Amino acid sequence: MADGCIVSGASISRSLLFTGARVNSYSTVHESVILPRAYIGRNARLTRAIVCGEATIPDGLVVGEDPELDARRFRRTPNGVTLITQPMLDRLAS
Repeated sequence: MADGCIVSGASISRSLLFTGARVNSYSTVHESVILPRAYIGRNARLTRAIVCGEATIPDGLVVGEDPELDARRFRRTPNGVTLITQPMLDRLAS
């Protein structure tokens, strides 16, 4: 975990959090990379994900539990790592 990260009542395991990342209450981040200034909302569950810098993960988003759903919404590698960018998240909201 880098300087300037805020983890507020969340569970982080086997993950890297870069400068200014924020993970909110009741969220879990497992085997993931959270790049600078990314924001993880409440009750999110991320497993084997890469969250691009300055992306805003909405409350309750689940990634890494349903491979088919992940592949439709985001970019997923054959090894099961899911890349999440802000433009991909913006498409979900519309």
